[in-house]
Amino acid sequence: MIVVLSKGVSVHDKEMVRIYLKDRGFSIREQSLGEDEIIGASGKGTVDIRELSLLPGVERVAATSKPYELASRETKAEDTIVSIGGAAQSSGLVKIGGSRISVIAGPCAVESREQIMETAAMVRESGAVILRGGAFKPRTSPYAFQGLGMKGLEYMKAAGEAQGMPIVTEVVSPELAVQMKDITDMFQIGARNMQNYELLKKVGALGKPVLLKRGPSATIEEWLLSAEYLLASGTQDVVLCERGIRTFETYTRNTLDISAIPVVKALSHLPVIVDPSHAVGIRAKVSSAGLAAIAAGADGLTIEVHPRPDEALSDGPQSLYPEQFERLMRDIEALAPVVGKELLRTPLPSHGGCARHTEEVLVQAGDGTEAKEPGDTPAAFSGESGAFAEQALMRVFGEEAPRLRCPSFRAVFDAVLDGSAMAGIVPVENSLAGSVHENYDLFLRYPDIAIVGELKLRIVHCLIGDEKADLDTIKIVRSHPQGFAQCRDFLDKYPLWQLEACNDTATAVASIAREGATKVAAIAGEAAAKIHGLKVLKMGIETNPLNYTRFVIITRRIGEKVSVPPSLGSESPNKASLVFSVPDTPGSLFACLKILSERGINLSKLESRPIQGQPWRYLFYVDVNIPGSEGTFDTVIEELKTKTEDFRFLGAYRGSL
Repeated sequence: MIVVLSKGVSVHDKEMVRIYLKDRGFSIREQSLGEDEIIGASGKGTVDIRELSLLPGVERVAATSKPYELASRETKAEDTIVSIGGAAQSSGLVKIGGSRISVIAGPCAVESREQIMETAAMVRESGAVILRGGAFKPRTSPYAFQGLGMKGLEYMKAAGEAQGMPIVTEVVSPELAVQMKDITDMFQIGARNMQNYELLKKVGALGKPVLLKRGPSATIEEWLLSAEYLLASGTQDVVLCERGIRTFETYTRNTLDISAIPVVKALSHLPVIVDPSHAVGIRAKVSSAGLAAIAAGADGLTIEVHPRPDEALSDGPQSLYPEQFERLMRDIEALAPVVGKELLRTPLPSHGGCARHTEEVLVQAGDGTEAKEPGDTPAAFSGESGAFAEQALMRVFGEEAPRLRCPSFRAVFDAVLDGSAMAGIVPVENSLAGSVHENYDLFLRYPDIAIVGELKLRIVHCLIGDEKADLDTIKIVRSHPQGFAQCRDFLDKYPLWQLEACNDTATAVASIAREGATKVAAIAGEAAAKIHGLKVLKMGIETNPLNYTRFVIITRRIGEKVSVPPSLGSESPNKASLVFSVPDTPGSLFACLKILSERGINLSKLESRPIQGQPWRYLFYVDVNIPGSEGTFDTVIEELKTKTEDFRFLGAYRGSL
């Protein structure tokens, strides 16, 4: 049972609630849950909830049917997002949970300073955001390598700081927890210690994030009760880790319980990640098990990686080679949009200036000053809350990023240009309906706006209506024209429905909520239905499930400089967008394409658009892949300028897969 106290409750009233519960046989603990101050009551006590609710200082009482009250989704409906690291720990801030997939990687054990430094650099380059490694190793055999102890932890901390990564390491005793708390960013409770309750209580009381691994013979309820120990002791940040359970099967080290992922996510608000390395114990099977976990809904993975697994002092057979880990990260990036998520990337540590080919990078706030934090100024999107553009924005900048809602795509460009927003996100292309020409045209009207990133978002359309509505009562359907185009086969089944176009899909949903209309439906995403309190009448109505929209992140140019939000990282760009026209002579377009071909530059998009005011003249929008060889791309740009008219460089950026 959870007793939520009133805001500003007095010390006297709080104490009276405590006495009331203790007198009736409950064990109690106090904790803050978000902005709420709560008292958790557990045990075999009995109480009249109505009487308890009337006590001074009590705002409400939540009776739960689960013994793990603080971990239960009955207590907290929304997903918890756990933050690890940050400025206070001299490492990058990483969040686990929500709409992004976080990958933890590193060796099973820290063997030397050189080994952990080398491994950290390798996994960071491939996209890992948290460094793992054991300084204290609980081993089955007393003669096996037990770790380097505190010295190993210091090596690991140095490696994490060098790469801008928080670190997570296993704690094996309450005494060591106190020694480790100022060095590690996150404690790991290993499978063997999942039910070491004294350790759980001590670690929980330290208040740091905790990665809790499931025991090899533990039920899901036992696992969640161990999380309850941590939460009840003081920490609010617990990440659950499925790492396989012991069954009669012997072909793998353990049996990865994939079904536990959706089961636990339905029972608990805590994020769930998976350790496929310990689950299968065989290097060749780790990647496929990890991808299966992502497909099942895991919020991330923890992977063992070693530069030379054959020489590893611990768990070498299940440790990936760096090249295997890099391939796995690429596969995760490709799979993530299918399950409605995005692979989390964090900014690399700054070791001097960097440039994006022909343009200098400037990380700045929306007012032109240097940004102190990524969240200093909002990012802009077009539409109401719940729009697909807002979902894309949260994938890039995080769920808690400040957001600026704009009434139109043009307003997004204006907000970025005048500094009201540090960046904007706009759609430019859909895999079914084609290009969003309005935004391509806006790039010509706003020469001081540049593309600095892209995101491909899977679009799942729903028919949304009032609680009282159903398919038989619908007369009108509202959506963006692209929404209608993407759901054409479904709409053709209802030829009597009248279609009304809106500026965006979420606006269509909001209009129904405002009007209380029961004969009007909207085509939009499920998120918009939840935000506006409406019902999904039918899900997945898009003509083709392979329905993706490509969004681009835009910022403003200041002279030759381009502002790049820190959340996009500092990786070298691999893609660029150009616009140009060509002389009205035979072979003029061919001459431009020949330059790209001879330099080995791949053309990924070519589209023509009429030039306004010049009948039968066209602009060509071109996307190209930037080669790795330094200087080649800049040379190509200069050559293209000699063969084209009205050449515009829209931006160089890191393209998504």
